[in-house]
Amino acid sequence: MIVRHFISWVRTAPASERAEATRSLARAWIFSDLSDDDRAAAEGALLMLLDDPSPLVRQAMAEVFARAPSAPPAIVQALAVDQACVALPVLEHSPLLVDADLVDIVAAGNSDMQCAVARRMTLPASICAAIAEVGSAAAALELIENPYAELAPFSWDRIVERHGHLAAIREAMLALDGLPARTRLALVAKLSDTLTRFVVARNWLAPDRAERIADEAMARSTVNIASRSRDEEMRDLVHHLREAGQLTTGLVLRALLSGNLDLFDQALVELSGLPQSRVAALVYDGADTSLNALLVRAGLPESVFPAFRAALAARNEIGFVGSVGGAVRLRRRMVERVLTMCETDPAASEPLLILLRRFAVESAREEARVFCDELAAYYDDDQAIAA
Repeated sequence: MIVRHFISWVRTAPASERAEATRSLARAWIFSDLSDDDRAAAEGALLMLLDDPSPLVRQAMAEVFARAPSAPPAIVQALAVDQACVALPVLEHSPLLVDADLVDIVAAGNSDMQCAVARRMTLPASICAAIAEVGSAAAALELIENPYAELAPFSWDRIVERHGHLAAIREAMLALDGLPARTRLALVAKLSDTLTRFVVARNWLAPDRAERIADEAMARSTVNIASRSRDEEMRDLVHHLREAGQLTTGLVLRALLSGNLDLFDQALVELSGLPQSRVAALVYDGADTSLNALLVRAGLPESVFPAFRAALAARNEIGFVGSVGGAVRLRRRMVERVLTMCETDPAASEPLLILLRRFAVESAREEARVFCDELAAYYDDDQAIAA
C-alpha cells in the first residue's frame, strides 16, 4: 500500500524530493524485510524511476545499489549504461556486473566510465585486455595503478604501444617492481623515439647523430634492464631483442664488456640455437677455435672475433674486480685492455676499433661521474658530522 502511494506521489514531486524518496525506497529494498507483494511493488516503482527525467533520482538509486549484492540485477544493468554521473559508482563497485558486461561498457563507454571500470577491486585479464586495447590514456593509468588488475604481458605491451609516449604512463609503469623486462625495454624505446623526434624537430641535432645517440642510450638501457632479469625473464627478453632486430653485435659485445655474462651467454644461446650448457662449454674452455666456431654459428661477423677473444682473455686475467656499477656499465679497465689488444691485431676491423674507442670514452666518463658522485656524498656526510 505504501509503495502504491509512493508511485502516485512521485509523479508530481520536485526532483530533489523524488531523489530522496528514491534513496529511501532503494534502502528499504536492501535492508527491510518486505513482504513478497511489497517487494514486487517496490521493484516495479524502481524500474519506473529508471525513466525519471532527473539524473538526481537515478544517482540516488545508483549510490544505494552500487555495492549491494542483493540489488535488483535488471536495475543495476540499466544504471551501468546510464549517463556517466549515474553509472560511475555502479561500474566501479557493483558485484552484479559480469565480465562480458564490463567489456562491452569499456568498448562503448567514455573515458570516465572506462576509468571507473579500471578502478574495480576485482579486475580479471579479459577486462584489462579490453581497457588496454581501446581504453583512454586516463583509463590505462588507472589500470596501471590498480594493484588488483590482472594484466597479461600482451596487455602491458598494448598499453606501451598506444600510450607509451605519455610521461605519466611511463612513470607509473616504470615504478612497478613486477613489470616484465621486455615491457620496460619497450617503454625506454618509446621515450628514446620521442626524444629523438623532439631534438631533430628543434634542429638541436642532425637526424643521423640523434639516432646514433639514441641507439647508444637504448643499448645502455638494455644492459641495465637485463642486469635485473633472471632465467625465463632473461630468455624472454633476449628473444624479444632478436625479434625486434636489437640483438646486435654491438649489444652482445657491450654485455660482455659490462660484465653482464648472463646476457652475453643467453644472447649466444638465442643466436646459435645451441643449449646453454654447450654454449658455456665453448665460451669458457679457453680455446680460440671453440669460441670462433660458436661465434660463426651465432652469425656474428668475423671482423669482431678479436674483440670477443680479447675480452674473454682479459676476463680470465683481470676479471671485473675494482670496477663500478654492477653488471650495468662498461668496465673501463676491461674496455681499455680489449682496445689495446685489438689495436695490435691485424684481423681487427676499423669499424670495430671505432666502436671500442666509443666504449672507452663512455666508460671513462661514467667512471668519472661515479667517482665525483661518491666524492660529493662523502663530503656531504663529513660536513653533516662536523655540524
